Amino acid sequence: MRFLVTGGSQGIGAAMVEAARQAGHDVVFTGRNDTLLAEVAARTGARAIRADVSVAADNARTVAACQEQMGGVDVLVNNAGYAYRAEIGALDVSAMRTMFETNVFGLVDMTNRIVPLMKAQKRGDIVNIASTSGMKGAATATPYSASKWAVRGISQCWQAELRPHSIRVMCVCPSEVQTNFGGQSGRNNPNKLYARDIADTIMAALNMPPRALWPELAIFANNPWKED
Repeated sequence: MRFLVTGGSQGIGAAMVEAARQAGHDVVFTGRNDTLLAEVAARTGARAIRADVSVAADNARTVAACQEQMGGVDVLVNNAGYAYRAEIGALDVSAMRTMFETNVFGLVDMTNRIVPLMKAQKRGDIVNIASTSGMKGAATATPYSASKWAVRGISQCWQAELRPHSIRVMCVCPSEVQTNFGGQSGRNNPNKLYARDIADTIMAALNMPPRALWPELAIFANNPWKED
């Protein structure tokens, strides 16, 4: 299969690139950090594109590269995203809008460009990375949770539209993962989730028979309170 992974230069995205490549798939991935892009490309053999999903021209260039280098896309993993958090009463609405450009509108724009290709081939998989923050609110999480609630709702709309075209849309909601998300690597606790746990779960969902759809899945660490 031919994969396009946005935000694939670190964290869950990089783990997804690695898992797909180890399974023998062709992969194009995007990111904004040249050093990280080069590292993941060298390690996995995937093709790196420096691109920002919040920029329409970058998305157009990414899709064109996928067509030129792989002949199309079978699996789109909408992973690119970041968190802005603030208490209500001190929330910067402009910063919230900027985050939505990546977490929501960038995701929509990229998928809007990929779906015609999938419809033409009468198959495809779209994986939207949301969060358990989009399932339950928390203090200071108004902006980020709102963006991930939006991703969940968008995913349900796309499922209604695309199932008749044999295109599966899956929404994945990870809990806390030990990555550099938000500039924090988290505690070195082997019982908490790792990025590869999320990638392996996504690969398992993709490997289900094409007639089977797993519309949404949340992923939690079984016992994150235990520290070895």
